[in-house]
Amino acid sequence: MTTEAEWPVGYRIGPPHSRPPEGMVDEFRHFPVPVVGDCLGRSVGTRGLRPFHAAYDEVLCGPALTVRVRPGDNLMLHKAMLIAEPGDVIVVDGGGDLTQALIGGLMRTTAVSRRLAGFVIDGAIRDVAEWAARGLPVFAAGNTHRGPSKVGPGEINVPIACAGLAVSPGDLVLGDADGVIAVRPEQYNGLADKCRDQLAREDRIRRQNASGKTDVERIDSILRAQGLPV
Repeated sequence: MTTEAEWPVGYRIGPPHSRPPEGMVDEFRHFPVPVVGDCLGRSVGTRGLRPFHAAYDEVLCGPALTVRVRPGDNLMLHKAMLIAEPGDVIVVDGGGDLTQALIGGLMRTTAVSRRLAGFVIDGAIRDVAEWAARGLPVFAAGNTHRGPSKVGPGEINVPIACAGLAVSPGDLVLGDADGVIAVRPEQYNGLADKCRDQLAREDRIRRQNASGKTDVERIDSILRAQGLPV
């Protein structure tokens, strides 16, 4: 058996990732990304990615299968799709390169047949018209018609940085029209309750705003805490 020390330089396939507790994916699918982000301190999330699926109401939610590739090369991304489990979100560190696409319409067909949850790619895609169909959310930094090489190297199931978001294998990845975030296992405990409380709080504020009443004290109390005489 080949040991990791004997692998070619730049290649690695880590062990299978853990998966979120049963029912957690379905539960968090109903929480907006901004709400979860607020409950995580407003300090996590991708930057510069946008959804290429046409339906803004489609939500991406599932455990991360991480991939790091050489910009413009998708050899290990193909391998990742072969070992991914149904429901996985493939999260790719492509270095933000937009000169060559990392995935296209043919790979989308494979992903749909394997029942993957979607993609988050710090890089480019192509065949935009095909990705616009429902059924497979994809977030990417951009698009180009230029295809990738398949030479390598690359790594699978390792900690990566994707468009400013730190992602480890098995993290719960959530994406909607507002962006993409990742939740670490040590953050799971109590987070759903915090999200429900935040949603209830926002609903109260929304109804108050809609009634034309302004909560002056909510803002003034913050200003007084900063030393302003209001």
